[in-house]
Amino acid sequence: MPDIRDRVEDDRGLLKKIQLVIPGFRGYRIREDLRDSDRMLRAELAKRLGSQRSLLEDFRRSLVKENPMSKVLEDIGGVVNTMKRVEGEILHAEVGYSGIAADVRMKDRELDRLYEYDNSMIESLNFIDEALVKVPELFRAGRDAELRDAVETVRNRVDGLESRFRSRKAAITGTGL
Repeated sequence: MPDIRDRVEDDRGLLKKIQLVIPGFRGYRIREDLRDSDRMLRAELAKRLGSQRSLLEDFRRSLVKENPMSKVLEDIGGVVNTMKRVEGEILHAEVGYSGIAADVRMKDRELDRLYEYDNSMIESLNFIDEALVKVPELFRAGRDAELRDAVETVRNRVDGLESRFRSRKAAITGTGL
């Protein structure tokens, strides 16, 4: 995925470029652009997780038609619910805004690190993709025990993404959640 920060910087309009040369406003403009970049990145992360969730939901619907008594259905439902929750957390997370009386002030460097931290979660989404590929294959092959293991692997990887995302604030600011 390309670095969204570069795109935001390249797409600055005339007003934003003027703001960069006004004393006292330059830092504000740079921080706002970093926040926008992080917000866009998180929207993409949430969208990708939503697509993964949709694939799992489609598989669950197929499984209900083929084998409505499958023990895997409940496991898949739990993973889908976790994915929905994490998707919402990613989409609606703090953007590192620090107003005049903020408890924790976010500087340019910290906002940059916040973006880098969120960007590193792409790897977690890739791991979820790898695990999801196996689910339909194992079902078609009729290997139920391995199917349950594959769904558990998906769950573990989604839990890992959630844990990684929840620790982002502590990792960036040194504060607890």
